[in-house]
Amino acid sequence: MSVWVGKNTRVVVQGMGRDGSFHAKSMKDYGTQVVAGVSPTKAGERIEGIPLFATLAEAVAKTKANTSIIYVPAPGCADAIYEAIDSGVDLIIAITEGVPVVDMLEVWQYLKAAQEKRGGLPRLIGPNCPGVISPGLCKVGIMPGHIHLPGRMGLVSRSGTLKYEVVHLLTAAKMGQSTCIGIGGDPINGTNFIDALAAFEADKGTDGIVLMGEIGGTDEDEAAAFIKKHVKKPVVAFIAGQTAPPGQRMGHAGAIISGGAGTAAEKMLALRKAGVIVAPIPSEIPGLLARALAKRGKKPVAAPAAPAKPKSGAKVTPKKSAKLAPKKAARKKPAVKSAVRRTAAKKAQGGLDRSRARFKKSRRRPIAASAASSRRRTHPNRSPQSACRIARCSSSSPMPSNGTSPAAFSRTSRKPASA
Repeated sequence: MSVWVGKNTRVVVQGMGRDGSFHAKSMKDYGTQVVAGVSPTKAGERIEGIPLFATLAEAVAKTKANTSIIYVPAPGCADAIYEAIDSGVDLIIAITEGVPVVDMLEVWQYLKAAQEKRGGLPRLIGPNCPGVISPGLCKVGIMPGHIHLPGRMGLVSRSGTLKYEVVHLLTAAKMGQSTCIGIGGDPINGTNFIDALAAFEADKGTDGIVLMGEIGGTDEDEAAAFIKKHVKKPVVAFIAGQTAPPGQRMGHAGAIISGGAGTAAEKMLALRKAGVIVAPIPSEIPGLLARALAKRGKKPVAAPAAPAKPKSGAKVTPKKSAKLAPKKAARKKPAVKSAVRRTAAKKAQGGLDRSRARFKKSRRRPIAASAASSRRRTHPNRSPQSACRIARCSSSSPMPSNGTSPAAFSRTSRKPASA
């Protein structure tokens, strides 16, 4: 089971420029059905085997795409979202960062009006988000697919990179994920924590939920109230920005403590009151989630325990020493450089030695006094003291006090004017 994206997702990419084409190939390599791209200037061409169309409506009509992902730059992102809403797709994921808040206010109102007509569709995720992935089934976004592991843990986060870190920790603990959702860190976005929590609660393929919040706004407080009333599955949360100063924006546009509200302490307290397990640091999330699932009769697959190392001073039995011997040998094994690497290192060192020799030779070369060099010595950025020192070194005559340039002064001092 998965949430919002799966094996039936058919993706069209809006904005097949440098970033769009790169991530379109990455999604396609992961196994996602990337059926079309939109680029008005490249219509009729193919990039990585993906056909390009001039408009999104044409692409959806010819390829039956049901999901759009947007890589259009910030000034045109709002128009791209309008086009996606009008095209009839079910899911819109806006990756673009830096979309003006005033643009998103208008988009949000237009989106709500469209959702009332289509029964809650289309769903907008983002902007300024990493996307959505159901490991092993479908990836629609910019996240690294190889760190994800198919499983039964749902994850929702405002931060993209923090989401990657927690996913990596879960994967290392052999706790796979059903779906990982990045809702974005902007003040106004299309999907919030409540939407994701409701979807995970209804998903039969999700046993536990991880919520990654941050300072600023009231999304986490609203999520806590929703969890208390409607969520029965175990939830483990982490709030980023616990040491952030008030009034200072931390990374995301929405990550700012304003008027004393939106602090990490307030959000953590609200979540604890709702029965959510709050992790002080991200690395504790897998263990806390495993214990919460164990209390409910679920047995998560944990990573195999590492072999215990003998304490210092303890007697090592032959059995233990036999186990540790291969590791010690592996540590002591010297690294062998190939002949090609040694040759390249010698060439690089030889070039460095020649450069040093040329530099030393250039420092020993005397500087010829000339009118041009004298003009350089009186650069306006240099202090009068440095100009006087240079003038005394280049000429035995004193510095003129009537504004005459050093070059002119040296000429008049050698050839005095006739009476």
